Amino acid sequence: MIIVESIGRVRRDHFVGKKGIRQIARERGLSRNTVRKILRSEETAFSYEREHQPLPQLGPHVALLETLLKDNGRKCRRERLTMTRMFQQLEEAGYTGGYDAVRRHAQQWKRSNTQAAAGEPVAAFIPLWFAPGEAYQFDWSHEIVVLGGVTTTVKVAHIRLCYSRMFLVVAYPRETQEMVFDAHDRGFRFFGGSCQRGIYDNMKTAVDAIFTGKQRRFNRRFEQMCSHYLVEPVACTPASGWEKGQVENQVGNVREWFFTPRARFATLAELNDWLMEQCLKKAAVLAHPDMKDRSVADVFAEEKGVLIDYSRPFDGFHEAQASASKCCLVRFDRNRYSVEAKAANRPVSVQAYADRVVIREGGEVVAEHARVFGRDRTIYEPWHYVPVLARKPGALRNGAPFRDWEPSPLLAMVRQKLGTGNDADRHFVEILMAARESGLEAVEAACAEALAAGPCTSAVILNLLARQKQPVAIEPVSTPETLVLLIPPEADCARYDALLQGPCHGTA
Repeated sequence: MIIVESIGRVRRDHFVGKKGIRQIARERGLSRNTVRKILRSEETAFSYEREHQPLPQLGPHVALLETLLKDNGRKCRRERLTMTRMFQQLEEAGYTGGYDAVRRHAQQWKRSNTQAAAGEPVAAFIPLWFAPGEAYQFDWSHEIVVLGGVTTTVKVAHIRLCYSRMFLVVAYPRETQEMVFDAHDRGFRFFGGSCQRGIYDNMKTAVDAIFTGKQRRFNRRFEQMCSHYLVEPVACTPASGWEKGQVENQVGNVREWFFTPRARFATLAELNDWLMEQCLKKAAVLAHPDMKDRSVADVFAEEKGVLIDYSRPFDGFHEAQASASKCCLVRFDRNRYSVEAKAANRPVSVQAYADRVVIREGGEVVAEHARVFGRDRTIYEPWHYVPVLARKPGALRNGAPFRDWEPSPLLAMVRQKLGTGNDADRHFVEILMAARESGLEAVEAACAEALAAGPCTSAVILNLLARQKQPVAIEPVSTPETLVLLIPPEADCARYDALLQGPCHGTA
């Protein structure tokens, strides 16, 4: 193929330099026929398309390659093979040629099998436009970070305002429904309000059933959340990511901005605080795609005034039914949580939030724990088991919930002073029972008084606690509207000295 630069030189040599064909061919290293073709055609470029491509090595393996290409086209993007992997499979089947021949044939096959080649219309799209406060888009992505020194895959929620392009990303351990609720609450608090519509894909935490067109049956709890924030949910057509293209593009951008190289933090909370800070910084310097002279933060300040006001958080929990065991434990999400002893062997309702677990029995809260992830972990609250200790005080020494447990420094000092043994355990359990009934602060005050006085048993501490609760006596006087406090008389110990001086003691 003759390059355009050579054609230009030949034309200038002949028409400007007045050189002959033989001289040009000798100086430029071309054949005279080629020089004649350039001058007679008066063309400035020549193209050549080979009608038949010989395939001496690939020929016997063309059918296998085309089969691999067809199968690859039917797979989702995550599962598709690269050309390198197809080349390796051909080598395993006996192909001894080069990679370039495989790549060229694959490109030619793809060109001949496009929609345009088949006579179908080429895929075309219409740019979308949104008014201020009209809509936001929501999506998930999977990112790899290092938390506490451990490489972890986190699920990142992306929420983006369609007009201003303001965005927030929040990382979670899961993509469950309670995480969706928490992400929306964080997003609307961050934006200062919500939009009229929310655009989603058909995620299972939101959509229960997909019907023809845009008709969907949304999850009941998800619809409650949308109703709370006054948002109309809209689901995209399946496998049509361009309907929420803004947030789809944001996934790749955020991965490059915030997660490359891998983010390293001690906890998930620290990571989310950093992500929020980075979103604000990026919005301040990122130019708006439609208004080039303004930043995303500037356009967001304009849109913020028309958002639906954020009033209060949605009670975003996922509810599940369970049963408490004899050991006062409830299994949820592959972990176990303790409950009050009165809920043992009874059905309970588990309300799971993004950061905590609330357990109810008959509408009454019998436990509340910080949520843990992973599996096979048991979370104890020792106070749940104190009523059981009243019947089995010996379990205080070897009970799993009481391992390395110190209710408070003062109670630890009391336990140390009581010593060891069955009686010591019984005394300490009586003090713990009093703390459940009267409150830990009141018992601590009684313990401090007992430690200062010297004797420190459950009887002394309970007596001091009862004195704290004893009401002051009052008695009406002449006017019924007036009440006078009766102050108890002070003890006069000098009377005992007078008695010791009497005749019974041999003194005058």
